[in-house]
Amino acid sequence: MAKKDIRTLDSAALKEAILGLGEKGFRAKQIEEWIWTKGASSFEEMSNLSKGLRDRLNDEFSLRRIDIADQQFSNDGTIKCAFDVRAGQVVEGVLIPTSKRMTACISSQAGCSLACKFCATGRLKLLKNLTAGEIYDQVEMIRSMAGEQYDQGLTNIVYMGMGEPLLNYREVLASVDRICGDPGLGMSPKRITVSTAGIAKAIKRLGDDQVRFNLALSLHAANDAKRNQIMAINESNNLEALAEALQYFYEKTGTRVTFEYIIFRDFNDQLEDARELAAFCACVPCKVNVIEYNPIDGGEFQQADPERVDAFVALLESRNIIVNVRRSRGKDIDAACGQLANKNAVAKPELKDA
Repeated sequence: MAKKDIRTLDSAALKEAILGLGEKGFRAKQIEEWIWTKGASSFEEMSNLSKGLRDRLNDEFSLRRIDIADQQFSNDGTIKCAFDVRAGQVVEGVLIPTSKRMTACISSQAGCSLACKFCATGRLKLLKNLTAGEIYDQVEMIRSMAGEQYDQGLTNIVYMGMGEPLLNYREVLASVDRICGDPGLGMSPKRITVSTAGIAKAIKRLGDDQVRFNLALSLHAANDAKRNQIMAINESNNLEALAEALQYFYEKTGTRVTFEYIIFRDFNDQLEDARELAAFCACVPCKVNVIEYNPIDGGEFQQADPERVDAFVALLESRNIIVNVRRSRGKDIDAACGQLANKNAVAKPELKDA
């Protein structure tokens, strides 16, 4: 019989298991510190536990972390990592250094079921939901990388890699608890942003759970006809439903929402598009990230002209909307927004060709 993964136990369940082994309850806290603060990958590393307890833990439980299978280094300092999450499945995470921030962009699923037309991950089928431990590992390993390469810690974490976080709701929230907790990595939830393609029921659930992290909606068009063309999820979660859900989320949490808007040439880069976006922004206190597009192989969309982007942003700002323009990072290693698709050698051939 397969051993139970000790990292799937919450604090109460772990303490119960330790008491069941005839040990004192405080040992559970020590084990959690080894797993979630120190990033231990084996029970043998837990040097303040007796050898007898370490052996019993090894008999009863597994403790397996994901592996870094590949790394690529961009000319702009961005680092893309391929993480092996077992059974030939690979997810990607990115370290994005700037003058002000050190950001980890992490994945919540292997593959994705939403098939957004502009996203390389959307060409892959959904292979699995990641566990909270597998999500945590990406953060912990990218944090170590930031220390080694730049002598800095992480300032921000964005769930904007592969997958739709709100379709892996329970594990994503559990991973945030571990990343922010003690034992844990001690990050502030206000430094974490979870990005969704737009699942109204799950957004309301975030409000009910009164989450403290930031929420971003991948909008990319502010009318249903255009959004339906590029994001099939909009057909069951239209803009009216999303606006209502976002209002509910804001009422419950008081957290301003971010709208992510990838701007595509001759598709959503006109002043009329900007006016529609400005009108949608009125539904909830928000800010807008206008994102430079990074074309994917064989894709139908291209990067908008800089003059169009400037005019688009100027109109939004004239309506007193907070706007940030996000430039491409890591394009030369396919690490930029929308480009994560397992092109590395450790991915299964059917993934690479999907």
